[in-house]
Amino acid sequence: MASGNLKKMKTSLQSPVQYHLHLGDDIIDMNALIGQEISFTYEGRINCKVCGRKTKKAFGEGMCYPCFMNAPENSPCIINPELCEGHLGKGRDVAWEEANHVQPHVVYLALSSGMKVGVTRGTQVPTRWIDQGAFQAIRLAETPNRYLAGALEVAMKDHMSDRTNWQRMLKNQIPEGIDMLAEKEKAHGLMPEEMKEYFSENNEITEIHYPVTSYPEKVKSQGFDKIPEISGRLHGIKGQYLIFDDNRVLNVRKHTGYWVEFEA
Repeated sequence: MASGNLKKMKTSLQSPVQYHLHLGDDIIDMNALIGQEISFTYEGRINCKVCGRKTKKAFGEGMCYPCFMNAPENSPCIINPELCEGHLGKGRDVAWEEANHVQPHVVYLALSSGMKVGVTRGTQVPTRWIDQGAFQAIRLAETPNRYLAGALEVAMKDHMSDRTNWQRMLKNQIPEGIDMLAEKEKAHGLMPEEMKEYFSENNEITEIHYPVTSYPEKVKSQGFDKIPEISGRLHGIKGQYLIFDDNRVLNVRKHTGYWVEFEA
């Protein structure tokens, strides 16, 4: 048995992706548990992932309300990168912005439930793609800061989605016949002229395979606020979701900060 506050699983790009759950002092090899019975029991305690204080309700994937409102980890530019002011020396915490957002960022194309455009810090490639459950991904552009990456993403949203349909992703409903290099070239032609200097010449297509023995036919999402004990046979892992029998899934990242006991 292991216990502690949940946080998103650590991943490494292998074939398939390797998942490890860090719970308290324990590091659990989740791939090794596929096909086995596992259980989580929520103890009714949540600790803020930023400050550590106890909170009755988690906001923004694991924050107490004060941190949700004031911490740089939940600045408006986390969701909308085009709003970032870190490059101007502004933000909720200027030093934090300098360390995290005034850094190289990647604008990418990813294929999961469909083709989408996204933004992530350069150091988060390919972690971000794995967490989103992408099947393939390729760099479109590389910018010196988050604001420019966000501005390009906004321009590209006129032509493609910036969202993942998480249910289709979990059912492994991947569009067929998509050529990532052709999509990148098409996207290049749609980029604003003033942004084309950031176009990436890196044409490596990252393919991602997940440790899943069977995908759900109809996704049934479960969470600890309504079901304090979630257990069953683990059929696989995709993105940050655990896939159980009976089409049930658990979003581990969504429950960041929840104190649980884990058994396998």
